[in-house]
Amino acid sequence: MDLSNKNVIHIKKEGIEYLQFRKLLDYSNIITHAYVLGLDKNFGDINKNIYMDYKILCDALDINYNNIVKTNQTHTDNVGRIDKKININEPDFGVYKNTDGLITDKKNLILSTINADCILLLFFDPVKKVIANIHSGWKGTLKRISVKAVQKMQKEYRCNPEDIICCICPSIRKCHFEVDRDVYELFSNEFQDLYNNLDEIIEKTENKWHIDTVLINKILLKRLGLKDENIIDSGICSVCNKDIVHSYRAEGKDYGLATAVISLI
Repeated sequence: MDLSNKNVIHIKKEGIEYLQFRKLLDYSNIITHAYVLGLDKNFGDINKNIYMDYKILCDALDINYNNIVKTNQTHTDNVGRIDKKININEPDFGVYKNTDGLITDKKNLILSTINADCILLLFFDPVKKVIANIHSGWKGTLKRISVKAVQKMQKEYRCNPEDIICCICPSIRKCHFEVDRDVYELFSNEFQDLYNNLDEIIEKTENKWHIDTVLINKILLKRLGLKDENIIDSGICSVCNKDIVHSYRAEGKDYGLATAVISLI
């Protein structure tokens, strides 16, 4: 299966498969990035072989896996600024507690997040040369973590939202994000300021609701000042493509994890 489309390229190399955003490849002299497919079923399980998994990935991308900085992702809206590695000769795993996003303007720090349906957002400001890697599950979307990430880029690095590129990795989409009334009410109440878009965001089917969390993030980012042409969506549903993209909803308790990485070089 080839997931390439107008926004992403599907690459197979050295035993792994990954996606790269065409827009970010225009800046391949400044950054490297990937959304990785086809790794071990338990990729990201620190009790198993996470170091080996990341080593395979980094070898394929020709980057140093010792430079990986990974969030521990507890569905918060906390975004950390990273200025240096903590561990000298190994990746920074388990260092950033209660953190779901990372930003930096330092070279060779490989910001990493993982998902299995949740949204991963890769941000890049080519003017200020700042990157961010954000995990926004449905709880993070409710907490508007994507907004807080851009605001932190503005505050910490004086980024202009009009310059920022945001790439949206494969995730569960409206077609499969079906929820009960309790979750529906959380979204309906939180996003009253998006009232004019609610019919497009939320669709009722019998006693269930389908919610478009990707669209919510797009609208929020545009309101912050990101240009429409700089919000690049992979357009790939993790559930629809469960044979190649990991999905908690599709795989159940034995689900695997994918990863997104981005680094200034």
